[in-house]
Amino acid sequence: MIPLTLNACLVLSAVLFALGFLGVLLRRNTLVIYMCLELMLVASTLALVAFSHFNGTLDGNVFVFFILTVAAAEVAVGLAIIVALFRKRHTIQVDELNSLKN
Repeated sequence: MIPLTLNACLVLSAVLFALGFLGVLLRRNTLVIYMCLELMLVASTLALVAFSHFNGTLDGNVFVFFILTVAAAEVAVGLAIIVALFRKRHTIQVDELNSLKN
């Protein structure tokens, strides 16, 4: 069995963050963009946990609990906004939601 290293955790975190960033840049569906933003949040959380584990402290783990509670609230508010936009415009494509004056 290969031992887990800090470098491997950070590479995984960077790959997940890059995938999320590319998804935000390239996709046009608001739900997919929202999922990619959540993927970026999970990648940063993974990096915090890795640093905390390999430094032998619990500081990163404490931050993770705060991040998870904020993410839960973010999901509720974000999905409510997406549902409200869908009900008003009958679409979730970003290109068609560019004007908020109507």
